[in-house]
Amino acid sequence: MTVTDFGKALRSTETGIPGLVLWDLPVHGDSRGWFKENWQREKMTAAGLADFGPVQNNISFNDAAGTTRGIHAEPWDKWVSVASGRIFGAWVDLREGPTFGAVFTAELDPSRAIFIPRGVGNSYQTLEPDTSYTYLVNDHWSPDASYSFLNLADETAAIDWPIPLADVEISAKDRAHPRLADVVPIPAKKTLVVGAGGQLGRALQAAYAGDASVEFAARADLDLTGDLSGARRWRDYSTIINAAAYTAVDGAETDRAGAWAGNVTAVAQLARIAAENGITLVHVSSDYVFDGTADAPYSEAEPVAPLGVYGQTKAAADAIVAAVPRHYVVRTSWVIGEGKNFVRTMASLAERGIAPSVVDDQIGRLTFTDDLAAGIRHLLSTGAAYGTYNLTGSGDHASWADIAAEVYELGGHDRAAVTGVSTADYFASAADPVAPRPRWSVLDLGKIEAAGFAPRDWRDALRSYLS
Repeated sequence: MTVTDFGKALRSTETGIPGLVLWDLPVHGDSRGWFKENWQREKMTAAGLADFGPVQNNISFNDAAGTTRGIHAEPWDKWVSVASGRIFGAWVDLREGPTFGAVFTAELDPSRAIFIPRGVGNSYQTLEPDTSYTYLVNDHWSPDASYSFLNLADETAAIDWPIPLADVEISAKDRAHPRLADVVPIPAKKTLVVGAGGQLGRALQAAYAGDASVEFAARADLDLTGDLSGARRWRDYSTIINAAAYTAVDGAETDRAGAWAGNVTAVAQLARIAAENGITLVHVSSDYVFDGTADAPYSEAEPVAPLGVYGQTKAAADAIVAAVPRHYVVRTSWVIGEGKNFVRTMASLAERGIAPSVVDDQIGRLTFTDDLAAGIRHLLSTGAAYGTYNLTGSGDHASWADIAAEVYELGGHDRAAVTGVSTADYFASAADPVAPRPRWSVLDLGKIEAAGFAPRDWRDALRSYLS
């Protein structure tokens, strides 16, 4: 083959196996030989290939035509190309799912390369002597990783090798690999939910019930303030959902170290792990990052201006997570889930015939944890654009006193039993320091709705919650 036979345009071709993409590479030659950019991050990503973060480059030199290797599937991605010579490549999907067993074959020379996603079995047969086969990978070999192997002569795959396998040299290990019916598929990457014991964590457990790829970790299972590098084989995870947080708003005023450790140091550890391993990080934020002086719903782009320590820690965490290439900051407010909360307290007071005084100068909307969990799952499953999203209940805004009155009425009690009181008067007799609260906590929902998720009206959700 001469240099003039090589293609000149960078372009991609889908193969029928999800994620397996064949690429034509520009090769420039003259009388001395040729040159190509085998992997060029900026150009490749602009052309549609994900930045898969290669960490190692391997070269396999093959003396004779007919050298045959494979079929090996590993839990990492590969960028395979040829530096000299020519190969016949065969790729078999060995991942869990509907395309398990699908086959694609093609010839590669220096002008072609192929991106192989984790779990797709890779094999090749050299068609010329002195063939150099090179591949970039985005993880290092580990004895703890999950591998799958398929016999080169598997009847189901039925690969039409150019040189019959009976006539070529194959290693003893490759000859001993199982047939497709006996192959253990490469499992999908996992999602880790941190803080699974909290009210949002429990809602996420319900949202992902029956999904074996989702792992739940209580706060005691991970030391989020320590070095998490060896806590998991992180390359096996695609997503971390951080539902853990220090939520004692008033306590944070005196327990500053605890609040910063739980809401900032811990998040920084997760962010580092996510950035280093190409993991999507989902972080739940709060309306407390704002000072509440607005008179219109806060958009995601609004500058933060936290009033108290708790809000300061949440704002700091937002900034950390925003530096992770793949991230969702989900900003919410007035969260109601399982366990003790404002709504259950009001319902209990109503049942006991108590007429409470409730703050009436803080305005917002309730958010129920099942809606919050559903919205997070929607962002992940649809591949929505990374960034910050507001996610609360929809509908008209209300004060805490309005919500308390609604709880009374839905329980068959007189809503007039609830008396409104200012924040200042409500906390006037408090013995311990009280954190400043934003008076306006209404968040704009346009962005999450444009992403295809419609939060329930908080009044409808409240009715369902109480029933």
